[in-house]
Amino acid sequence: MRNKPWDATLLTKITLVFALIMSAFPIYYMFIMATRTNEDAVETPPPLLPGGHLGENVERLLATEDANFVTGLVNSAIVATTVTVSVVLISTLAGFAFAKLRFPGSKLLLGLILVTMMVPLQQMGVVPLYELMVTLGWTGRLQSVILPFLVNGFGVFMMTQYTSQAVPDELVEAARVDGATTMGIYRRIVVPALRPGMAVLALLVFMQTWNEFMWPLIVLTPDNPVVQTSIAALNSAHGTDYVMLFTGTAASVLPLFVVFVLFGRQIVGGLMEGAVKA
Repeated sequence: MRNKPWDATLLTKITLVFALIMSAFPIYYMFIMATRTNEDAVETPPPLLPGGHLGENVERLLATEDANFVTGLVNSAIVATTVTVSVVLISTLAGFAFAKLRFPGSKLLLGLILVTMMVPLQQMGVVPLYELMVTLGWTGRLQSVILPFLVNGFGVFMMTQYTSQAVPDELVEAARVDGATTMGIYRRIVVPALRPGMAVLALLVFMQTWNEFMWPLIVLTPDNPVVQTSIAALNSAHGTDYVMLFTGTAASVLPLFVVFVLFGRQIVGGLMEGAVKA
């Protein structure tokens, strides 16, 4: 008989609680320091309770012209949302095609996609990609950090595997017998079945794009940054202002918390469904 989650041993529960504390404490401390002063940041032992300087720190953060923090937040929201929608849409279409449609070269194409996952294309292709952006006149513009990430090999592979498990072949064939077109099958059968997996992929892509630093640092200008390059500029402008760094970092992770709260049920459901099917 399978053990239930609450049948875990005491050692297992203690280990899980310890792991939770170790994972959550850095985030908690970051928000605590966002409410403190620089004098508090160098105290020993460090303060563990909130202070009363959050509003002041946020005002100083927004007033820092070198960082353009508000612009960075808006740009990151635009870039991350656009890339996420594109990756999820293209990945589900490609996953449906690879998993349920038969066409010449499908296995070869899927193999090539797997190869792109094994090679660090972003690091290896920085120079030619930057030259392309210069040729197009896109340096310093958001197109340069959106276009290279509109398609994701991992997303295609993930949705191919998910589609093969979540959508039975008999259901697709029955829809074809009833006269449904390929796009009709995709809209009415595939998409509803893939929603948990789409939610998981959307969260992963949104987090990856939101936290992207190297390529935006190369191709964007300080006047038109994303949030991660804004924090880097904040660090350069205020090398020892730890509270400003903590405040900026705390503000940058809030959208990720909002996304998880809004889609948490679908994300957990998708992970659990994948685990059960596996």
